[in-house]
Amino acid sequence: MSKVIAKTSISIIGCGAMGEALIAGIVAAGSVEPDSIFASDTLLERVEVLGRKYGVRSGTDNVMAADFADVVVLAVKPGLINDVLMQIKETIITGEKLVISVAAGVTISQLLNGLQSPETLGAKIIRVMPNMPVLVREGMSVLVSGPGVSDHDLDIAEGIFCAVGKTLVVEEHMIDAVTGLSGSGPAYVLLLIEALADGGVRMGLPRDIALTLATQTVKGTAHLQYQTGEHPARLKDRITSPGGTTSVAVHVLEKGGFRGMVSAAVEMATKRAAELRSK
Repeated sequence: MSKVIAKTSISIIGCGAMGEALIAGIVAAGSVEPDSIFASDTLLERVEVLGRKYGVRSGTDNVMAADFADVVVLAVKPGLINDVLMQIKETIITGEKLVISVAAGVTISQLLNGLQSPETLGAKIIRVMPNMPVLVREGMSVLVSGPGVSDHDLDIAEGIFCAVGKTLVVEEHMIDAVTGLSGSGPAYVLLLIEALADGGVRMGLPRDIALTLATQTVKGTAHLQYQTGEHPARLKDRITSPGGTTSVAVHVLEKGGFRGMVSAAVEMATKRAAELRSK
């Protein structure tokens, strides 16, 4: 994917944690030269810091940022997206620029409406739902293509987000479920890590040791499942000896409704995402 975006200029509008994570990942991957990246934010001090830190261009003028790049990434909060679209729409000329939005809950239709003008009719838009681990380049970013987006455009978007983790492409009707699972999912995993560590402390382990054991266990198990591609149930059975420690522990979790509660959490988060989107 890195070769696909090698000669692409990219502007990141909105340089909070997500925007910086994208800049850091792209620069670290070496797929785009730093001077082909423009960081734009309302805070001058913020973009000056990013400019020095990563060697990228920087400024506070979103119109200049949009005009500079082949690809414009909108990494602003959902409440600010309409203002930014209004600012840049005259520079997004049909067929010449790709717009990528990571604004949570903002649909492709809303983005198209926000960019609508004689010059931008039919703008190319890709919507992306990343999650928090992009901050350490282990994120899960799910992409949705808008009308008129080519395979090459999609390859460019995947090339950008592969710099901060893994990518998948889905239909937009799936995005609420994506939000409920991978978007909110890190919170569920962190709750599990916290609970594992608490259990270790209750059984006499020092807090720092318990937390290290819990964190590495979750990290290592996730990596094992990903690398082997085996169904989680099969891997679980390989760990669970008849009448052993794991079997009694799994029985307690099943009896307490662990599996159902996690599944229900995804369901409720999905429904809430749909509610927030409809407001």
